[in-house]
Amino acid sequence: MSYNWKKLQNGSDIRGVAIDGVKDEPINLNPEIIEVLGKAFVLWLKQAGYSNISIAVGMDSRISGPKLIEGFANGIISQGANVINCALASTPAMFMTTISENISVQGGVMLTASHLPFNRNGLKFFTNKGGLDKKEISEILTIAAESIFPDVSEKGKVQHYDFISDYSNILVNLIRVKVNHTSNYNEPLKGAKIIVDAGNGAGGFFAEKVLVPLGVDISGSQFLEPDGNFPNHVPNPEDPDAMNSICKAVVANKADLGIIFDTDVDRSAIVDKNGKPINRNALIALIASVILEEQPGSTIVTDSITSEGLAHFITNNLSGKHHRFKRGYKNVINEAIRLNSVGEPSWLAIETSGHAALKENYFLDDGAYLVAKLLIKMAQLNTENKELGQLIDELPFPFDSKEFRLSITTNDFIDYGNMVIEKLLEQVESVDGWKKESVNFEGIRVKCNNENEQGWFLLRMSLHDPVMPLNIESNVKGGIEIIKSKFKEQIKGFELLNSKAL
Repeated sequence: MSYNWKKLQNGSDIRGVAIDGVKDEPINLNPEIIEVLGKAFVLWLKQAGYSNISIAVGMDSRISGPKLIEGFANGIISQGANVINCALASTPAMFMTTISENISVQGGVMLTASHLPFNRNGLKFFTNKGGLDKKEISEILTIAAESIFPDVSEKGKVQHYDFISDYSNILVNLIRVKVNHTSNYNEPLKGAKIIVDAGNGAGGFFAEKVLVPLGVDISGSQFLEPDGNFPNHVPNPEDPDAMNSICKAVVANKADLGIIFDTDVDRSAIVDKNGKPINRNALIALIASVILEEQPGSTIVTDSITSEGLAHFITNNLSGKHHRFKRGYKNVINEAIRLNSVGEPSWLAIETSGHAALKENYFLDDGAYLVAKLLIKMAQLNTENKELGQLIDELPFPFDSKEFRLSITTNDFIDYGNMVIEKLLEQVESVDGWKKESVNFEGIRVKCNNENEQGWFLLRMSLHDPVMPLNIESNVKGGIEIIKSKFKEQIKGFELLNSKAL
């Protein structure tokens, strides 16, 4: 087919434009294209050694989902494989289909584009070994581009199955067992009032199917109904408007806790009873507190932009190890897996974006499982008249932190960005008070030790775009402006690096 299949690849996902509505974004992921991807996935599974293939397919609330899931299923059954259509589901649930005792599938696929706008959609692929990586996605797209598929005498069949209920029961039973309430085993969270904000994505199930059976009052929860137009706010725990919305709802309803999910529920954040968001570094610190109590001295793997305060908290307050690695949820997950393989125990891999993967949960980035772990701890603390937020009372917060995105105005942006980083690594040595981090796995990270700076910056390449994000953090008023001004002087010679964002 005369089509740019490689353009659909977004790291370890496939993403594209599925419907009209945004200027200069033509459709490149329609039912016909996704049908070929269905065929390609079946052939890839066969080449990987699987036989008698059945594939579970689910989707988030995007308005393009129903037509795309039908097209994908048509591709699968045309190759003699069977489809279990799980309809509305979450990304973590679609992995769980591959290890479920209730259904038997060799692959799981989630149709989602995470927090991206309403016109986008995409696919995430799983086997019982976990999510497919970048190389494997490339292989599927190569098969699709070649479009050489065997003739099949007998088509497969489509079966419908409500797997999100199975997945919810897993979480409910986990919480009941771990809390082990002596007087109210089935409803260990009875009396708690919790607000859930699903942002009209796929996470609304958590309120009715997980919290209610545990005895929770969910009144005041908002945007639980699936609506792919996302009319209220984008389903994204990092979005300021989304966080402001749930913070207000928690305070207005006098709730004990707020929970917010992204569109496909692989990310989450929470809000305390005072309407204070616990996301990004605070969320990492909170779940690290839980994990390091269970697994003392183990290593917490995070992405590269986590704060100095978090590193101090993990190391000094929790007596754990902090391993700051690269951006990208697959990067932190794979690094934690690698550390375990060489004898360094690591039970948590987490990005500041809210992607959290636990060793006990197949290193699956699962926003609902993360919340379940925190609810277990909340219930346990309640018996001691303590609150969840008290676990991070001693977490140091910076005075301010900001991110600036500097665009690169050349097609060879990867090479140019790497050149910028190499040159800066040499230049910063001569800047008064600046010292590059000796252990750093991405871009250039520099400590800014002057009295009026007291912070750090990280410049790195974007994972996919011609952009260099610059993160700056400071512990003093005006520190970011001073660091930014000195940084601008250092990049004056790089004409293809657009510093307008600064």
